[in-house]
Amino acid sequence: MAVIQIIEKVIKILKNDPMYHFETSYSGKQLFYISYFRARQVLRGLFLKIKFKKTHGLLFVGKRVITEHSYLIETGKNTIIEDGVFISALSENGIVLGNNVTIAKYSILNSTGVIRNKGRGIQIGNNSAVGAQSYIGGQGGVEIGQNVIMGPGVKIFSENHIFTHSDKPIRLQGETRLGVRIGDNCWVGANVTIVDGTNLGSGCVVAAGAVVNKSFPENSVIAGVPAKLIKNRIENSQVV
Repeated sequence: MAVIQIIEKVIKILKNDPMYHFETSYSGKQLFYISYFRARQVLRGLFLKIKFKKTHGLLFVGKRVITEHSYLIETGKNTIIEDGVFISALSENGIVLGNNVTIAKYSILNSTGVIRNKGRGIQIGNNSAVGAQSYIGGQGGVEIGQNVIMGPGVKIFSENHIFTHSDKPIRLQGETRLGVRIGDNCWVGANVTIVDGTNLGSGCVVAAGAVVNKSFPENSVIAGVPAKLIKNRIENSQVV
């Protein structure tokens, strides 16, 4: 019990969250390995912090993490970058991660697609998390608010290909870049796809597997392919 209280106190300080509560059912062996793995991540983070443009607090880094153009990456306090993550920050604004941001295993954050057309970048707010095996393309700019949670396999695309001319290869017709914005306190379910030009208001809930190709106001619950409004969380009204 004493060990759990110590761990809980440390996490409260790191997260600046006095309400944080640590699960009490872990065995002593499990607590040891949790602490051991986190300590190793901190050591890896010390080496990566040297490469980043700006960092604050601890940086937890998993195994086989690859970062390109690291001098364009900024991280807040207690950033967690898990195993196998790939980050390329080459862009106008780079990649900016707020406090307590987690990038889960085998995710990709890619700010520029083709070198001839530099991207705009990616910004993720405090206490937000990117689910495992997700992809965020920051070519047209992606802005994710605070306290946003994502399931695994989320795909966000902030550019689209022009294909109006049938006599010309699509790859030579250029792209549109409107960007993607996700407001605060959103829940994006597993395997959701969000395309360029989308703006999700704060408090939205997106059902697993949805394809979001248009914007929705605050507190919308949406689902489907393409995604449609199911109800509003505040009004609690069904949409037929």
